[in-house]
Amino acid sequence: MRKAALAILDRSRGTRCCGPETQPTLTYEYAEQLSADFGVLAHPVRLQLLDILARNEGQVCVCDLEAAVPVKQPTVSHHLRLLREAGLVDSERRGLWAYYFVKRGAMAALRNRVRQSLEALS
Repeated sequence: MRKAALAILDRSRGTRCCGPETQPTLTYEYAEQLSADFGVLAHPVRLQLLDILARNEGQVCVCDLEAAVPVKQPTVSHHLRLLREAGLVDSERRGLWAYYFVKRGAMAALRNRVRQSLEALS
């Protein structure tokens, strides 16, 4: 038998064969948050909407957002709802129209979480 196979056979029941370096450094809760962060960014239409909103300091009318992306109004509304639920954008009603804007503080926090996590993984 090979040496590695013998080491496994010599290990007593209930003991680990690997050291603490095989344990995650991310808590499960932090990994869930990071997964949600990546999930909200994981669609091209949401990225396009964020791009438009981030480049426009003021608020952008939903009609302009709908005209700017290659999907129909219900899909735009769906993606805007997901971005609102993630806390990255918000809206204000003016008459018949809703005007959307980026929540800069939330975007900065997201950027920091993603950057730190990717740096830790590399």
